[in-house]
Amino acid sequence: MSTQIANQTMRGCVLRDVRRLEVRDVPAPAPGPHEVLVRVQAVGLCGTDLHIYRGEANYNTDSRGEPIPLSAHPQILGHEITGIVEQVGTGVSDLREGDRVAIDQGINCLSRHRTPLCEYCATKDSHQCEFYTEHGITGLQGGLAQFIAIPAVNTVTVRSSLEPAQVALTEPLACIVHAMNAVERAAGTRYSLFAARPEQRVKTALIIGAGPAGLLFAQYLRRVIRFDGLLLASEPNELKRGLASRFGAEVIDPTVEDIIERLRDRTGGRMAELIVEASGAGEVFSLLPGLLRKQSTVLLYGHGHGGVDLSVLNGLQFKEPVLVSPVGGSGGFDADARPAVYRQALDLLESGVIEVEPFISHRYRSLDDVQRAFEEDFHDASYTKGIVQLDGEGRA
Repeated sequence: MSTQIANQTMRGCVLRDVRRLEVRDVPAPAPGPHEVLVRVQAVGLCGTDLHIYRGEANYNTDSRGEPIPLSAHPQILGHEITGIVEQVGTGVSDLREGDRVAIDQGINCLSRHRTPLCEYCATKDSHQCEFYTEHGITGLQGGLAQFIAIPAVNTVTVRSSLEPAQVALTEPLACIVHAMNAVERAAGTRYSLFAARPEQRVKTALIIGAGPAGLLFAQYLRRVIRFDGLLLASEPNELKRGLASRFGAEVIDPTVEDIIERLRDRTGGRMAELIVEASGAGEVFSLLPGLLRKQSTVLLYGHGHGGVDLSVLNGLQFKEPVLVSPVGGSGGFDADARPAVYRQALDLLESGVIEVEPFISHRYRSLDDVQRAFEEDFHDASYTKGIVQLDGEGRA
């Protein structure tokens, strides 16, 4: 089968303009010498995909940084990808047909076999590579198709029987791992999760937003770094609050309770030394000055934040917080040139330390369902995380 894929077509979910998805035949990719062709098994649907679909963001830009309209360059979205190696390039010796893999969608210096490494790849900031491009986001074909060609070094082999829908969430978990690493290495922080001196240790952490990212942050704090302080999560959705509680957070419903007053009561007026903004809601910025302790750390993880006047930052700046704004699953490389953070994330999933099955709320069996997911399901109270699953024959 694999030798017959080249020069053929496959089914792909093509975003040909804002809010205009079309499932159609597109050319099937052929792997280069250092690439593998992966038959896609599962793809997670992400808020970034939704922003691109709605026209609220476009990361496919020209040489001047100007967005290239979807009408001029249609895109196949999907960057949370797992699948089975279908074909191996002539220069690949450590993968075989049939291997299950999780994918790092970011193309960096090692992906390109480029030497010397740029300053970012050389310092473990691979998602800031000077030559960075990204499958499913910057114009390169994403995972919402039957096949994808990817550099072999961008794959991490799945060693367990973990189902594809869960393996697909290696990418978002890698983003959380990178974000927490960024918090710990941020310069100028007064309070640390690992401080030796008790007075410099984070005593209270607040997660704003308990979507998939917020739920992963809660688990990472409790289960990976063993944070034993007060962990709160603010979330208006009852279902998501229940999940956050399950993962070790004390929950707040901001629609019925004043989050600032609740935090003041629980901390004796000390407030939070670490705030994780995982909601993407712009109005959160007006609350931050009242929530954080002076010279604390604010992790800006959510994206979107529309409809807010920048003057809301005045109160925030007055308290001199350290703002950390990581993106992607950036990190260094293992000895085999694979992305270390993705491997760590997959290990956490395969070992069961981090659970994702409880918040996979929607499973789609066809590429034809993707538009309905974006237009309807993302807004439903029952929706937390959607996964597009492709069948064993590589068909949606």
